[in-house]
Amino acid sequence: MNLRQIAYAVAVAEEASFTRAAERCHTVQSALSHQIARLEEELGAPLFERTSRRVRLTPAGHAFLPAARQLLHSEQRIRDEVAAATGQIRGALSVGLISALTVLDTVDLLAEFHGMHPQVDVRFASGMSEHLLVNVREHRCDVAFVGLWPGEIIEGLNTLLLADEALVAVLPPGHPLASSSEVCLRDLAVQRCVDYRAGSGARRQTDEAYAAAGLTRHVHFEVDHASLMERVIRRGLAIGMVPAETAAGMQGLAIVPVRDAPRRRVYCVWAYHPTPAAAAFVELVLARSQALPQPLAYPAMATP
Repeated sequence: MNLRQIAYAVAVAEEASFTRAAERCHTVQSALSHQIARLEEELGAPLFERTSRRVRLTPAGHAFLPAARQLLHSEQRIRDEVAAATGQIRGALSVGLISALTVLDTVDLLAEFHGMHPQVDVRFASGMSEHLLVNVREHRCDVAFVGLWPGEIIEGLNTLLLADEALVAVLPPGHPLASSSEVCLRDLAVQRCVDYRAGSGARRQTDEAYAAAGLTRHVHFEVDHASLMERVIRRGLAIGMVPAETAAGMQGLAIVPVRDAPRRRVYCVWAYHPTPAAAAFVELVLARSQALPQPLAYPAMATP
């Protein structure tokens, strides 16, 4: 068993394809398949179920994957720590963020970081908060910016609270409530709504607010990105609720405060033992956060 074989197997697991894994690892598929076969022989169990249409992990593969990722992370960590000891910050930095992030300009942050540490391979991708938290815990992401229901506790990670935001109603300009100076959840509960997927962290604060008010609403459209939510609202298909700073960028739509609004907390999260590159990036985030308005403490749900 060697690190190359383990890296190949992790690539197949993550790509769900031998062909894509070979491309990712810059090798030919036959060589990758041969190395994985040798690894499976040494482990005494198949890691993958192979069919003509898909590749998926066996029970042994599911047991193998977390330890394999940890081993590869540790191997890269050794290289990065030695480089840091000589004054070099290098390696890779993977940053995850939610689509409705306005409290910091992440692209600007990454550009500044790249200028400070050009030897670091910087990457970022958007996603849902619950997936980003898992990715940081499993070392697939170094730092993430997430938005969560105020009552949610983040376990196993370092956290920096960046903002505590009230949600506002976003409506098409011609909507009957568009000219209102303020609405309440009861006004919105009878409307056709667009929101994030049921069960997602991005939706929980709104579901919890309606439940606390004893109200049921009707979500006709489920999305996974703020831009898609904006399009649904803009075409008059539904109303939505987003943080006030996010709504400010939705030009031409009606933005109405909600008296008993849900709240969302935005955090930067990272592992307890970050890589040198991640630690340097967090230092930059901490420096930038000093200029932000200090988040206030609010109850998990406001009462009508």
